[in-house]
Amino acid sequence: MSSTLNAGTTNCSRAGNIRLLTTGRIRVALYGIGLAPAAWSFFLGATNSLGADPVRSFEDLLGVWALRFLILGLLVTPLRKLAGVNLLSYRRALGLLAFWYAAMHFATYAFLDRGLDLPVILADVTKRPFLIIGMVALLILAALAATSNRVSIRRLGRGWMRLHRLVYPAVALGAVHFVMSVKSWPLEPLVYAGVVSVLLSYRVLAPFLRSRLPRRARA
Repeated sequence: MSSTLNAGTTNCSRAGNIRLLTTGRIRVALYGIGLAPAAWSFFLGATNSLGADPVRSFEDLLGVWALRFLILGLLVTPLRKLAGVNLLSYRRALGLLAFWYAAMHFATYAFLDRGLDLPVILADVTKRPFLIIGMVALLILAALAATSNRVSIRRLGRGWMRLHRLVYPAVALGAVHFVMSVKSWPLEPLVYAGVVSVLLSYRVLAPFLRSRLPRRARA
């Protein structure tokens, strides 16, 4: 009897280790795949293959990918609750990728677009509304990225959850920044804004809808 229990415990331990190893490998692959668009676009820009305005093209691409990863992070909860697809193990990676792309987006603006001209940059981020909105979103993402670790979870306690709920206004601000950054009304920013609106609406309405469902239906 004891040997059977020990064997079962060993098998469970091995299965858990394999799961952790697989999750870790997928996470590493996610980081590699996630950063590939930035690396490829940088290569295209360095070889004069990114169009007539490579700096602007590179800057825009980084911003769009930041928003894409924020949207993918928001999708994790609806996928788990509505489709039974559990990707919670990868939500932190998606959030960090979003921050890295947002940081590279700003760095491209500051170094390549503005030549690190601090008075001009300061004037931009304090007087131009779409840049103010973008900076607020970036600062929120920076705070979330800096506390996306177990040490911060232990130190902040319940405050960690409250802090990380700021991802929702950050996504909304990112979408508004995108819409306001274009001079006309092309379809792409509006599509992203629509997707963000749907996901944020789900976040707001889901608890209310669950409370209205009978217990049997919720089960």
